[in-house]
Amino acid sequence: MRAALLYSAAGSLLLSTLVTPPDTQEPTGAAERRGTAVAAERAKEAGVDFGPCPDAQDLPGSMRCGTVRVPLDYARPDGEQIELSVSRARATRKAPRRGGQPVGRQGALVYNPGGPGATGLYFPLIGLLPEWKRIAAAYDLVGYAPRGVGRSAPLSCTDPKRYFTGPSPSPAHPSTSYKEERIARAKAYARGCAERTGDSLRHYHSLNNARDLDVLRAALGEERLTFMGSSYGTYFGALYATMFPGHVRRMVFDSVAHPGPHRIWYRNNLAQSAAFERRWADFRSWVARHHDVYGLGATAREVLRSYRRASARLAAEPAGGKVGPGQLQGAFLQAGYYDDQWPHRAHALSAYLKGDPKPLIEQAEQQPEAAAEAENARAVYLAVECNDAPWPTDFTVWDRDNTRLARMAPFETWDNVWTNLPCAYWRAPRQRPLDVGTGPGQLPPTLILAAERDAATPYDGALDLHHRLAGSVLVTERDAGAHGLAGGPNACVNGHMEAYLLEGRLPGRRTDCAPHAEPEPAAPDRPGASALRGVR
Repeated sequence: MRAALLYSAAGSLLLSTLVTPPDTQEPTGAAERRGTAVAAERAKEAGVDFGPCPDAQDLPGSMRCGTVRVPLDYARPDGEQIELSVSRARATRKAPRRGGQPVGRQGALVYNPGGPGATGLYFPLIGLLPEWKRIAAAYDLVGYAPRGVGRSAPLSCTDPKRYFTGPSPSPAHPSTSYKEERIARAKAYARGCAERTGDSLRHYHSLNNARDLDVLRAALGEERLTFMGSSYGTYFGALYATMFPGHVRRMVFDSVAHPGPHRIWYRNNLAQSAAFERRWADFRSWVARHHDVYGLGATAREVLRSYRRASARLAAEPAGGKVGPGQLQGAFLQAGYYDDQWPHRAHALSAYLKGDPKPLIEQAEQQPEAAAEAENARAVYLAVECNDAPWPTDFTVWDRDNTRLARMAPFETWDNVWTNLPCAYWRAPRQRPLDVGTGPGQLPPTLILAAERDAATPYDGALDLHHRLAGSVLVTERDAGAHGLAGGPNACVNGHMEAYLLEGRLPGRRTDCAPHAEPEPAAPDRPGASALRGVR
């Protein structure tokens, strides 16, 4: 998942093309279970020695950092150890009273932002935002970098200096020669992952991410875990709930990656590509409604023609020598995740077509100084997803499925293929996906948040997890598609989250919230909504 997935009738037909993994499986090996218990007991005794955060002298707030040791291989808890970077801001105890009662401290709230490959180290700073003040008063806010990310035993599959290659194409219907070029690049990247990481590569996967989470819980001194996962974080959060149900206090699943074993991860990526087409249409319809501001067309189809005209012009002459069609597509893909970016993207496209490329270059160019972080994120993303499950190893399967899908969903389909294609040539052993699920009484009530038109993690994933976790409650933001709802602009969603985390109080089993307001258009001299709603 390129940071998550999708749902459409057409997409669901395409998903039937991959052979389903075997139905029977061992949930997790006895050796790994024992190893996790050993590592957790050691972590409980050691705790976390929090001190100043590296490279964080200028950050606001009272965030402190430390490390937690976990086994590289849980089947060998006395073998090689790696360190996970952890951050924390203590509960402030400062918040308005709720219902006449002060907000009391409730332990640690651990957060993961997804990816795979994203860091949660800056999560504690979210307590500075108004939407999080009450939760920050009650909880120690804890973030961390999962294994492979940042300083947490970092992975790399290629020289970061070679990661950004400059302006790139983005053909919606690639030629045979272009496919052959991308196959060669995928093979080289997979080979680089194996050569640079060695046998350790096999230990970077979602089951170990769930085990690491239990060791972190113990290191923090928590008997039971309070956890919030977003996007991919919902998947290994669901694995945790399945593997360690007795260690759960409260869990929030925000924007759910479909956890079905048959969907991890090839089918989820097909689904994601289809879902982004629908969200891309939502964006173009919004731009068309504001034709008087942007001048890109009065219908979604006319806006698409403006986009294609810009892409063709960039193919002939990259903007500033830096931005080609591939960078354009990457920038506008972000608009599929977050609608508060719509005004900025529309303004950049409008300005470029009117002769001013600066806004587009600012939004779409690749920053060389960010290459190492971007390459690390991709290396972890691929290690986890490629290790997690079987993938088709014959490109003809990818070609057949995505050629068919691209006829209906051309916007992201092939770029999603190129992102994930190294998994076809992966050199580490694959895991067999765990069949996520808990029965009545096994797990405390959990909260699921989902936007009905989310493209990155399509809504059917939330429905599926809701059925798998007995006692869970699903809160849906109807007719909206932002990815990541917690602490966002919807007061209804935030109210349910706050009531659950602070009081353990949940609404009915299925609850709807009206959509948040659409962003206001931004003319060149009138800034639009910030693209950063919170720390993600």
